[in-house]
Amino acid sequence: MSTTAPVRLPPMPAAAPRGPARRLSDLLYTRRGLLLTALLAPPLLWFGVIYLGSLFALLANAFFGLDDFTGQVVREFTLANFKALTDGANLDVVRRTVTMAAAVTLACIVLGFPVAYTMARHASGTQKAALYILVMLPLWSSYLVRLYAWKLLMAKEGAISWVATELHLGWLLDALLSLPAVGGSSLSFSTLGTFVVFVYMWLPFMILPVQAAIERIPGSYIEASSDLGAHPGTTFWKVVFPLALPGVAAGSIFTFSLTLGDYIIPQVIGDSTLYIGQVVYRQQGVAGNLPFAAAFSLVPIAVVGVYLWIAKRMGAFDAL
Repeated sequence: MSTTAPVRLPPMPAAAPRGPARRLSDLLYTRRGLLLTALLAPPLLWFGVIYLGSLFALLANAFFGLDDFTGQVVREFTLANFKALTDGANLDVVRRTVTMAAAVTLACIVLGFPVAYTMARHASGTQKAALYILVMLPLWSSYLVRLYAWKLLMAKEGAISWVATELHLGWLLDALLSLPAVGGSSLSFSTLGTFVVFVYMWLPFMILPVQAAIERIPGSYIEASSDLGAHPGTTFWKVVFPLALPGVAAGSIFTFSLTLGDYIIPQVIGDSTLYIGQVVYRQQGVAGNLPFAAAFSLVPIAVVGVYLWIAKRMGAFDAL
């Protein structure tokens, strides 16, 4: 009786030692939360240190005072800067700025909604591309170039005055400039001119979110409204506009906040009336009163914060 010798298998090669990179890769693969933390840590650190840190430093300076003799910041707690904000002149600046921001936002909605609706519902192919180019074209040039171009257009001897004269509409332009609240010696030195330039600058920021919101409205909703006998105007107010409202709110975030903080346009276009951005710039850059500038700069932050809360309730961030 013969016996068969057992077969000896060759020894398995020893596994190569894993390097630190491989071990780190395995760790990140098996623990997805750690991977997400590693990805978000740099931008969150930047946001926390640079952005929020600067805001907290700004808030801290608002509670300091200024030595009238030396012009140096006195790091002692005081509420004098916030008390100064309640002065009549400063309240007028806040009221004027918020009113301008609201008026510009409303004008951008009225002018931008028809353009956005046309782009979303009626234009296609080449027409849609051409409308996109026309909306985006002003943003391809320098902010200051566009601003000073409007300065020349609205000057007393500018193109707008010349066209009004040629069309025998000079009386209408003179009537607008004679209005006590919005007029001036020319369009370039009037509140009306400031308003026009603000609307021109921020109008694309209203059109694009509204257009995106209207495009997301299912066409079947509009067809169903028509099949049920609704008038086109009723369909617009009962179906299209409510569903496009998040886009309107999203666009208004840009137009309202950009107007609220801008100081260059009122500096170049308009009369001597001041806006919040100009006051902050002059107090910090000219007068060297950093504590009061910090206190005043908290006003638009608070206003925009309330506005963002209202816009969020309206679903604005879903349309961004």
